[in-house]
Amino acid sequence: MKQANNRAVLDLTSGPALPLMLRFCLPILAGNLMQQFYNMADAAVVGKLVGTNALAAVGATGALTFLVIGFVNGICAGFCIPAAQAFGQGNRPLLRQCVAHIVLLAGISAVLLTAATSLLLDRMLTLMAFPPDIYADAHAYLRVIFAGIPATIAYNTQEGLMRAMGNSRTPLFILMGASVTNILLDLLLVGGARLGVRGAAIATIASQILAAAACFVYIRRVYPDLRPRRGETRLDGLLARRLILSGLPMALQYSITAVGSVLIQTAVNGLSTTVIASVTAANKVQTFVHLPFSTLGVTISTFVGQNMGARRFDRVKDGFRSSMKIAVIYSIGMGAFMFFCGAYVSLIFLDRGDPRLDELLSVIREFLRINCLFYIPLGVLTVCRFTLQGMEHGVTAMFAGAFEMAARAVVATVFASRFGFRAVCFANPAAWIAACVLLVPACAVVFRKAEKKTGAI
Repeated sequence: MKQANNRAVLDLTSGPALPLMLRFCLPILAGNLMQQFYNMADAAVVGKLVGTNALAAVGATGALTFLVIGFVNGICAGFCIPAAQAFGQGNRPLLRQCVAHIVLLAGISAVLLTAATSLLLDRMLTLMAFPPDIYADAHAYLRVIFAGIPATIAYNTQEGLMRAMGNSRTPLFILMGASVTNILLDLLLVGGARLGVRGAAIATIASQILAAAACFVYIRRVYPDLRPRRGETRLDGLLARRLILSGLPMALQYSITAVGSVLIQTAVNGLSTTVIASVTAANKVQTFVHLPFSTLGVTISTFVGQNMGARRFDRVKDGFRSSMKIAVIYSIGMGAFMFFCGAYVSLIFLDRGDPRLDELLSVIREFLRINCLFYIPLGVLTVCRFTLQGMEHGVTAMFAGAFEMAARAVVATVFASRFGFRAVCFANPAAWIAACVLLVPACAVVFRKAEKKTGAI
């Protein structure tokens, strides 16, 4: 029997779907927003205390960091989906076996990724053509970040396991503590010890180590079902394969998306400095706009995972419909807001004394207005993609990511050179629609097969 009376556990297999999903997702959204505000504060510390070149170096590593850390986040989240299914099924021995195998696979991933990124760092920076005046700082920053991949994996894996149990509140509190610690360490190491960008990277990894330790202590004290027993740590090839097939496609999907973003950024870099600055500011605004979509994705994958484990496909469909309603309503509301007010929001990131301000706002307005008209496809692809991942159809979701990358690649290599900025404006919408072309029919096919398998009507 599930520990539904335990505040550290949220059973998503019974009760009204929509209220449960909102209860689960709101702490995640709060944590994501906090992470974004922290990133802004972190950049401000580096910019103010070290200098513009240091800030540019850290900012320029964003796409590469997203490529690697996105892979890490994806593989950790994917590993935990079978754990959510085992919890929903009420199969405690299988849940503990999943944990044992997740720890093993996460450890192997940490070693391989740390070694690969350390060996290839110079080559990656060279391929991305980092300017000489920021190369050294970028190298120093990434050297520490990549060396800390084991800490990142340890934290994300344990956070994923807690969410698999339906607990999204405790990760929020741990993230709050880690964010405050990170900022304090930034001030100490960057401002006090004068370690520059290396100090900022050390602060990030140190806070993740503390967060991972906090997760470990909490899990040990609260979740006996996440502590493997003797005999449950023996390697099971089929279970390991299942976890890899869940984690690897999700990791590759994140990385494929990152590659597409790099291609578009390369196209933008070939335009004027005004366009570069405008697109940068517009993307910062859209980062906040997209947070509810990513939060909804995590929510639906956990909800679907638990209910697939419980063989409650009727609830999977309820969750899918509820998520789609949320996505469409949010897309319409936020789309309207961004159409009329998005450019003014971007003033947060602009210098009001810049003589190009009117031109910058005009470019930002056009970019955001074109993008916001396609928020509904973005919402649809988010719900479909994470539903498929919760049902362990991660390979299909990965191919949808490849469709996104292909669309962005076509825009970057073909249309941007011919139509300039206007083509860049349609890069994201083209990617979202391309993904929907695969994901929507894939969901329909998978749902029909699941109905036949579970006997749901």
